[in-house]
Amino acid sequence: MKLQVLLRKIHHWGSIIIAIPLIVMIGAGILLSLKKEIDWIQPPIQQGAVIDVPAVTLVEMFEAAKSVPEAGISSWADLERVDIKPDKGVVKFISYSRWEVQIDTSTAEILQVAYRRSDLIESIHDGSFFADNWTKLGLFLPAGIMLFILWMTGIYMFFLPIVKRSQRARKKALSSKD
Repeated sequence: MKLQVLLRKIHHWGSIIIAIPLIVMIGAGILLSLKKEIDWIQPPIQQGAVIDVPAVTLVEMFEAAKSVPEAGISSWADLERVDIKPDKGVVKFISYSRWEVQIDTSTAEILQVAYRRSDLIESIHDGSFFADNWTKLGLFLPAGIMLFILWMTGIYMFFLPIVKRSQRARKKALSSKD
């Protein structure tokens, strides 16, 4: 079988096999690329009082975050992460329930409480959303690898006619000189 025919078959069947995981990855990727532009995806960072050294302790800011019932924060174990933004004067407490509480570093005032969807979308995008590792490593990873192969075969098939035409033109020019 000629290489060109083999690559066309790989391209054809590979695209069918990875269609569904790829649609999920592309859709989530589009949303992730817009996370800073759409507040529904990721809450914007509020501006706190920017000072060299925070006027309140992290524990005091944590206590303020605990007072927000939606966040469901009762202990440090309820937090997925704490994101400190010194240039904005804000500390973000992000709970496992995906609620984000932004606290001013100088007053421990609650600046914003919002649901954060970007982490959920990211976990869908990379396949880790699905409960088992099989989906991530057995479906999404092969789909990503196949997408790379489709890209390579597509580039080859795109440039092959250009190269062939160029070779024919060169061959024709050489034969006309004789």
